[in-house]
Amino acid sequence: MRLKILPVSLMFLLAACDQSPTSGGGNQPVSVGVTTLHSEPVTLFTQLPGRTTAVRTAEVRPQVSGIILKRLFTEGAEVTAGEQLYQIDPATYQAAYDKAAATLTNANKLAQRYKPLAAVHAISGQAYDDAVAAAREAQADLETARVNLNYTKVRAPISGHIGRSLYTEGALVTNGQTSYLTTIQQLDPIYVDVSESSQDLLRQRRALADGKLKAVGDNAAAVRLQLEDDSAYPLEGKLEFSEVTVDQSTGSVTMRAAFPNPDHVLLPGMFVHASFPQGVAAQGILAPQEAIMHDTKGKPYVFLVTANNSVVQQTITTGEMINGKWLVTSGLKNGDRVVVNGLQNVKVGSKVSPNESQERAAPQINLSTTDPSAQ
Repeated sequence: MRLKILPVSLMFLLAACDQSPTSGGGNQPVSVGVTTLHSEPVTLFTQLPGRTTAVRTAEVRPQVSGIILKRLFTEGAEVTAGEQLYQIDPATYQAAYDKAAATLTNANKLAQRYKPLAAVHAISGQAYDDAVAAAREAQADLETARVNLNYTKVRAPISGHIGRSLYTEGALVTNGQTSYLTTIQQLDPIYVDVSESSQDLLRQRRALADGKLKAVGDNAAAVRLQLEDDSAYPLEGKLEFSEVTVDQSTGSVTMRAAFPNPDHVLLPGMFVHASFPQGVAAQGILAPQEAIMHDTKGKPYVFLVTANNSVVQQTITTGEMINGKWLVTSGLKNGDRVVVNGLQNVKVGSKVSPNESQERAAPQINLSTTDPSAQ
């Protein structure tokens, strides 16, 4: 009898082991951190590379020929319009002026002498007319000589920052020469020229026409600037104009912004990144960067926690990154809960215990970029 009872008792012991408390541990919800998304107006910016350009640039060239006697400015200083920069030897031009003045005096006296004679028909009217014409021609020659004499004083055509002098005292310069003596540039304000592809411009205009974006107001259309060392330029600029012609070689449109430059931090030719406002997404959804993953095809997706605390995978489309978050253009809505912490422990269909995650403080200035995986 004992041999028959022993197998039955073993069966009860095995059944008790199968019902041990540790066997149910896999059904416990996994604790994850989530962020509840909220729609809000989002101003979209496009970051474009560009170069700084002086508002005005003047290449100073001689308008008469001669030897430079003096250089009257300090290289790298500020000059004002009309200030004398060089003195060209005026000797020959002074002599030409004096000769023209003497010729004019003689011509005027001859015309005055012929006037009463012509009135009594002592001389022909043609002789008197020739004398008057000669006097006027002498007046014009004197004015030409005066202008050439004045051109021996090479003056600044504009106010601004003057560069180095390419000619020294004793150098021979000629009227109409191709090389310039020096350059003057106005640096405050300063221009920033950038190029935007015509494809992106069409996409923006289509979004505005469809109502997906609203045009930014005048007060919100300030342009930001990032310098070559990745630092932010402290002063905001203003969009001046956009070209109406597409460059056939690059397929881009040139835009220009003006920036105040009182301390001359920006110099002509600098490489910078300008952030231009493109529009306002009235119901924009910003998702944390750590919540977005990519599948094997490069498509972005997130894990959503449903109302019954189960996990589903949601494919999304992203746009620009703004202050450390991706702008989601499709796939998410207001009130969705996305998993941001514990992603390695969740899978589709599993139950989770969601805990609202504290968002990290966003940087104060972070120019937007475009997600290369977004289509």
